[in-house]
Amino acid sequence: MVDTNYITSVVKILETPNKKSLNNSITVTRFRAQLPQIRDTRIVNLTFWGNLAKTVGNYYQANDYIMIEGYLSLNNKKFLNTAKLSSKKVEITVLKVYPFSNRLISKK
Repeated sequence: MVDTNYITSVVKILETPNKKSLNNSITVTRFRAQLPQIRDTRIVNLTFWGNLAKTVGNYYQANDYIMIEGYLSLNNKKFLNTAKLSSKKVEITVLKVYPFSNRLISKK
């Protein structure tokens, strides 16, 4: 059976990776990235854990392109003020990262 929420894509890093340490033993790195689409721009939150989080935090920066593999999830956030409003954010928990050269992407 195939996992339907597994994604592989090239993304552009939009902000400096934010590295945190949980209980002084597990490293978590999070940042926003842009999925390449022709018509609409889609922004997703990327989460990295463990040694991969350390590597991404040390070697990648804003405006770099990377190829990622990971699991896609949708987080619902309900606002306290109104019961009807809610926000859905796409988050990808990344399992593998590959460097991707900016020279390979054609400029329009």
